[in-house]
Amino acid sequence: MAKGEKDNLNEIPIVKCPGAIKVPTEKEREALDNLREIKMKVRELKERLGRLQSEKAGKDEGEVTAINALLNELREQWDKWQKKREEAATERMILLGHEEGPTLGGN
Repeated sequence: MAKGEKDNLNEIPIVKCPGAIKVPTEKEREALDNLREIKMKVRELKERLGRLQSEKAGKDEGEVTAINALLNELREQWDKWQKKREEAATERMILLGHEEGPTLGGN
């Protein structure tokens, strides 16, 4: 190895390993916990909706409408947390070196 090459090796920055990466990551766990909570709420609401719709007499349209509105709101929350979960999984894969991250420099 030539003297100039050895000098260049000394200029290479040393990058520390970020340590052990927990799988799923904290961000993934947060998203998964929220997704589970939403799923439980949706199941409860759908069961209630099913009971209301099966009752022929005295059907409360106001409650059915309210439940459908809640289900739509939960669907939006689900989409938001699903996206966050996917972003966290991508971030983990980049940290582990399984995917390439965004390049610095903007071009």
